[in-house]
Amino acid sequence: MTASRSSADEGKQIQAPALDEKPGQATGVAILAGGCFWGVQGVFQHVEGVTSAVSGYAGGDKATAEYRKIGSGTTGHAETVRITYDPRKISYGRILQIYFSVAHDPTELNRQGPDVGTQYRSAIFPTNAEQASVAKSYIAQLNQAHAFSAAIVTTIEPGRPFYPAEDYHQDYLTQHPTNPYIVINDLPKIENLKRILPEMYRPTPVLVAATGKGG
Repeated sequence: MTASRSSADEGKQIQAPALDEKPGQATGVAILAGGCFWGVQGVFQHVEGVTSAVSGYAGGDKATAEYRKIGSGTTGHAETVRITYDPRKISYGRILQIYFSVAHDPTELNRQGPDVGTQYRSAIFPTNAEQASVAKSYIAQLNQAHAFSAAIVTTIEPGRPFYPAEDYHQDYLTQHPTNPYIVINDLPKIENLKRILPEMYRPTPVLVAATGKGG
């Protein structure tokens, strides 16, 4: 991960999804990839209704779900975050709204800012058919509305297991707030969350170290 100004610095105020999940389940899980997982995890740790955000890998096999292996860009994995949330406080669709508006730039193909490779791709890993439908509908809605200056390249990849990343990647943004990469690429995302979607922002992050839900 290289320190350089990210295209996601300014964020993007976009419409909420027209189609969303139906309420009912006690706990929701969203699995999203949007470049380096440090920043994506950091954003969702500051979202109201999120009870856990864990960095990890999805898209490849268990045997290659290791940082030193996925860096080759040949394992099929993407750096990913598993977000557990309370559907009474936030919906899957609203999770996606944050994902597209402030967590990353969904128009960048196989890269995110300074980081290049398929492991940094924009991808949604739905955990059920309803999530896949919501994601597909929302991407079509945003493209039709020309919400971004280019087409969204986010892929929808169902049926791919999530594997938690190594402990030293968890809560990385909180533990290393002065790291140049974090300062340049990731802290602006949290500021954009606070500015663009203030009703969804929580000042105190929910940390893996505190919840013990890294596995």
